[in-house]
Formats: sequence, C-alpha cells, structure tokens
Amino acid sequence: MSKQYLSQHQIDDAHASDVFALAVTSTQILSGSGEPSIKVHATTDEDFPISQVLQDAHKLGCHHIVTDGSGIRAVSVGFDGKVKAWKHEEGKWSEDGEIIDNDAPKRAGQVWAVSMSDDGQYLAGTTHDGRVKVWDLNNGKQKIREFETKGSFGMCVDMSSDGRFLASGHESGNIYVFSTATSRLLHSLPGLIKPVRSVKFSPGSTLLAAGGDARIISLYDPSSGEQVANLSGHAAWITSLDWSNTGQYLLSGSLDGKVKVWDIERRTCVATHSENDKGLWCVKWLPKGSSQTHKAERFATSGSSKAIAIYREATGG
Repeated sequence: MSKQYLSQHQIDDAHASDVFALAVTSTQILSGSGEPSIKVHATTDEDFPISQVLQDAHKLGCHHIVTDGSGIRAVSVGFDGKVKAWKHEEGKWSEDGEIIDNDAPKRAGQVWAVSMSDDGQYLAGTTHDGRVKVWDLNNGKQKIREFETKGSFGMCVDMSSDGRFLASGHESGNIYVFSTATSRLLHSLPGLIKPVRSVKFSPGSTLLAAGGDARIISLYDPSSGEQVANLSGHAAWITSLDWSNTGQYLLSGSLDGKVKVWDIERRTCVATHSENDKGLWCVKWLPKGSSQTHKAERFATSGSSKAIAIYREATGG
C-alpha cells in the first residue's frame, strides 16, 4: 500500500546557492548553503517565514548543520573548516563559540560531517584523513576521543539515539561501527563499494541505513554487523537519509531529484516525489506538533534548486 504526501509549501530562493544542509527542531528549520548566512524558518506558521538570519556564520558557506533533541543546541560546519556551536535562548539563536582541535589547522575537510548526541552533550565529526573525533560540548568543547579508520575521507557520521553506537561512512565505500562504551571498532560493514554519503541509525538503534554513490540503501544490524536488506530505486547518488520518529519509515534524497519514503517492515518504497530534475542534498522529517495541522507527517527537502520544499501526509477527513 502506498502513502500519499502533498506539497504543503515551497520556500523559493531560500538561499542564493545550493542548500546543502537542513536541521530541525520542534518549531524551526535551520538551513545552510554556499552563502555565508544560516537561515532559520518557523515551522509553526503555514508560510514558513524566516524568523532569524545568522549573518556571516561561515564566510565560505555551510555544508552541515545538526541540532540536539531538545532544539536548544546546534552545530554548523563551514567550507572554511570552522565548526561553530550555537545555543537557543529566549527565542533566538546566538553563537556559542567554536569547536577547536588544537592539533589541527583549520582547513576544508578537517572536520566534514557531524552528528550530535540526542542529549546535546557529544559531537562527532569526520575528517578528510579518515578519523572520527568526539567532543564533549558540556565541558569546554574538549576533544575526548578519536577513532582511527583506514584513512579514507569521512563523508558522513551518525550517533545512535541510545548512545551505544557511532557509525561513519567513507569515500572508499567502507562503513565502520564503533562502540562508544569501549571505543573499539565493532564492525567494518560490507556491501557498498562506492562512496557512502549518509549513515543513519533507526530510533531504536536496531538498524543502520547507509546510502551513497552505489544508488542503493543498505540496511545493517549494528549489533551483529549483518547486512539485512538492500533498497533499490534511485537513479543517481543517494545524498541524505532520515528515519521517521517511530522508525517505521525511512526518507531518502538523491541527485536524481527524487525523495522517497520507504516502509522498512515491508522493505518497499511507498512514495516518491520530485519537484524538478535538480539534485537533492538533504531530506529531513519534521517533528510532529501538538496542533491538528501539524499532527500529520511532514518532511522537508533541499538541494540544487535553492529552494526548501515541505511535504505533508495526505490524511482523510
């Protein structure tokens, strides 16, 4: 059985260049692009107006933004190599310092992809030479851990919501799963021989989804390292993955311009949408709100069209 999603709104010309990054809170979408400013859009209003612009956040643009589960902490990464922390207080975001690794010069790719723990305490970041670093944001933003891989560019990273696992995907096609308790490598996962651009743990940490240039989504059991399924359907690189809050559905975005919704239990695509042939860089589920209007499932997409598109589930009645 398929699901139907309707185009709810499109923010045309959201940025002056490709929109590479989206992060969400219960009331906002934060977006980053090739321009210096990060923009904040209110999701409680049907027009998704800009509620704040973080001017000159990154001089050369921003390629990754992440938020914590409570929506009070965010981290952004710029093409200049800088990693900035942000805090949300009294309805506004303000800069909360830089994440600094004193033994590393600031240059593009020194930190690339980032992921934040649900409680906002820890930040993981990949590097151009294959390492995965972890910082404690509550204690001076100090680097507390460094995982070594086989030296290939770390293109994506994710921390499981229960805090047990950390996974990284690399240009070589390798995927590594580490134990945060022991700091040991648990698994080097098989299956994807081309660059991996997104890794995401399911909400219950029972599955790890990975996608990239191979144009398939592989599902793994992070505890055993077993590959349990492949999902096929995209015609170009898969750039972004995101799980629904129940773990029932997986969202995927691709440079083929399509966003797909996958029913994980049935291992099948239940919805496909495309605004145009412009590639997508990021797809994100929006948290459900308390009002009737926002109880339907919603997701946002962004990419080369410079727009942010919002879809909502078609509900009866």
